[in-house]
Amino acid sequence: MPKLIMIRGNSESGKTTVARELQNKFGVNTMLLSQDVIRREILKVKDAPGGPACQLLLHMLQYGRENCDIVILEGILYSTYYRELFAYAKKAYKSEIYAYYYDLPFAETLRRHETKPNRHEFGESDMRRWWLEKDFLQEIPEKIITKDMSLDTAVEMIYQEVMKGQ
Repeated sequence: MPKLIMIRGNSESGKTTVARELQNKFGVNTMLLSQDVIRREILKVKDAPGGPACQLLLHMLQYGRENCDIVILEGILYSTYYRELFAYAKKAYKSEIYAYYYDLPFAETLRRHETKPNRHEFGESDMRRWWLEKDFLQEIPEKIITKDMSLDTAVEMIYQEVMKGQ
């Protein structure tokens, strides 16, 4: 049965970096779905409840369910905007969902943003506008990743849990 890894959290938490590392670690037949890439680069749309990004991600999750061993879904993925996507994921992947939420203080996300090559594309005011405190899912239990967990530790924890089926 295919496995779904979901990595959510506020902007500049570290989700994309962890997702890319996991895709490399799992290797062949691992599909990475990045909300930012799909919404901003492929569709060029603003985020909205049940919007085009949600619909395309849903179709891509279906494809991944039918064709891949591992699907990694990462992004801010607001709990209210993507309800349909989460409902589908729960139904399609059943007990093979491994969900994680980056619960970091706003100051930490700002600090991380300053280390990124794209730091001049948006700033603190944008990040405050996008910020949603503790946007945990109701439908799917998520494990919390905190600011104290390093990239390597997060990647290894997720990898081991998925491999062991926890």
